[in-house]
Amino acid sequence: MSLTKVERVAVIGAGTMGSGIAQVSATSGFHTTLIDISAEALTRAKQSIQQSVEKLFSKGKIDETARQNALEGIVSGTDLALAAEADLIIEAVTENKPLKLKLFAELDALAKPSALLASNTSSISITSLAAATKRPSQVIGMHFMNPVPLMPLVELVRGLDTSAETVAVALEVCRAMGKTALEANDSPGFISNRILMPMINEAIFCLMEGVGTAEAIDGVMKLGMNHPMGPLALADFIGLDVCLAILEVLHSELGEDKYRPCPLLRKMVAAGYYGRKTGRGFYTYTT
Repeated sequence: MSLTKVERVAVIGAGTMGSGIAQVSATSGFHTTLIDISAEALTRAKQSIQQSVEKLFSKGKIDETARQNALEGIVSGTDLALAAEADLIIEAVTENKPLKLKLFAELDALAKPSALLASNTSSISITSLAAATKRPSQVIGMHFMNPVPLMPLVELVRGLDTSAETVAVALEVCRAMGKTALEANDSPGFISNRILMPMINEAIFCLMEGVGTAEAIDGVMKLGMNHPMGPLALADFIGLDVCLAILEVLHSELGEDKYRPCPLLRKMVAAGYYGRKTGRGFYTYTT
């Protein structure tokens, strides 16, 4: 099957990552559709995109055409069928494997034959998601970084059957979006979270064991290791629920104790302390 040039992009999931991907897609000139089962999530995404775009425009980071594309050109709705004509569909729903598998099977059934299916997953196997479709060669991981409009990296992940043509098309899309794409093979956590999550987890163990306060732990990594953000503040930014989900995948798939989620992380997630998005994590936040 010959893959078409990507002109239309559909993003599934209007959370932080999905709205950011839709924004970058639109400002880069792609006809963009944002889909979510929640109308409220779409409303919040529209507000978030507007704020982000106006800020970037005021700083001269995007021009008037890109601004108008994002403010007026994004089609949104709750019907998955809106993705039927997309050349590239990017899944950005919550990090839940059964949900993603179900969604990929549904997308495979409604997407046109030449369409690429991509996942923004942080850790789940691209090969397993591809196996839920009848087009495994056209499935790829496109792991954007948060916040999407500002972070330059996209981690491109090849599944076992991902074709060279699919990779080439995804690379071209990344370039068009102004992103740097770096390739990783399909292994739990890929490159980014295989390295990042154990560091965050160890920082949480240090806090739980009283090795240092949250401020001290983050301060050591910022001032001593030149990290722009400490690991505990970064966990709050990512979402503690997301960190736990990724660590559970790493622990389950790789079977090593070094990936075992810290009990304090489990306890905080059970309490609903997810970080910035709930106003409380290792630090407290005001909206």
